[in-house]
Amino acid sequence: MPILALVLFAPWFLILSWLYWAFPRQPRDARRRVFDILVLAGALAAFIATLQWSHGYADRQHGEMWPQILATSAGYGVFLLVLTVAVFVRRALLRR
Repeated sequence: MPILALVLFAPWFLILSWLYWAFPRQPRDARRRVFDILVLAGALAAFIATLQWSHGYADRQHGEMWPQILATSAGYGVFLLVLTVAVFVRRALLRR
């Protein structure tokens, strides 16, 4: 059931992904497009992997909702972490 978090977060992830893709507007060469596609795919894969891991890792003594809460929180944090690191890496690459 951890994939439910992906369904619920999909609209927000689409907004964040669009913002990452759209800014900065220039330069927009093939190297940047490939980098951005790989980053967005990696962020989604990291989110799903974190969902699966944290849902299984959560201690159910704290309630039946705890696995969902932990999985969603950890997955969202990992998604943002990947995009944040990518922004700084992309900025360094664009300067070259």
